[in-house]
Amino acid sequence: MLCCIFFWQPNARAGNIDVTVAHIETSDEGYRLVASFSFDLSHELENMITRGIPLYFVTEVAISRPRWYWLDEKAVNISQSVRISYNVLTRQYRASINGSFAQNFQDLDEALSLIRRPSRWVVAEKSALTAGATYNVAIQTRLDTSQLPKPFQFNALNNSEWRLSSDWKRFTFKADEK
Repeated sequence: MLCCIFFWQPNARAGNIDVTVAHIETSDEGYRLVASFSFDLSHELENMITRGIPLYFVTEVAISRPRWYWLDEKAVNISQSVRISYNVLTRQYRASINGSFAQNFQDLDEALSLIRRPSRWVVAEKSALTAGATYNVAIQTRLDTSQLPKPFQFNALNNSEWRLSSDWKRFTFKADEK
């Protein structure tokens, strides 16, 4: 019975992110990621944002080509960071993608939509993938606790509500013929 008490974790997946949609589509610019994530912030994380501490979310994409004779060929490793903050004076949420594109929102759910349904960003140029080849794609998104102020990083290590991440979603993709 003692083992059950020590190893029991109530609601271990409560803070996790679910990948609901993930695939690659071809466009004129290259290969775009189409993804959708489902999650809610804990009350503590919402309070952090409203007190002026920004949260950073990172979406990572890894594309590799399997080879039977050697290790898989790493074709693309790319990530996108979204910073969400709150301005107390204007009472608006501000979200920026990779530190450049910034947009103001009236409520937190609107700002989180940039993470839940990221725009179809180009993850690979046409020349980066071999036409007709089949690739393995892995996608993950997570709260980047390393970007938090140091006292909050320590709290993130001890509190499961702050460990917000998805499992790696894996699928295959065939690059279009030219």
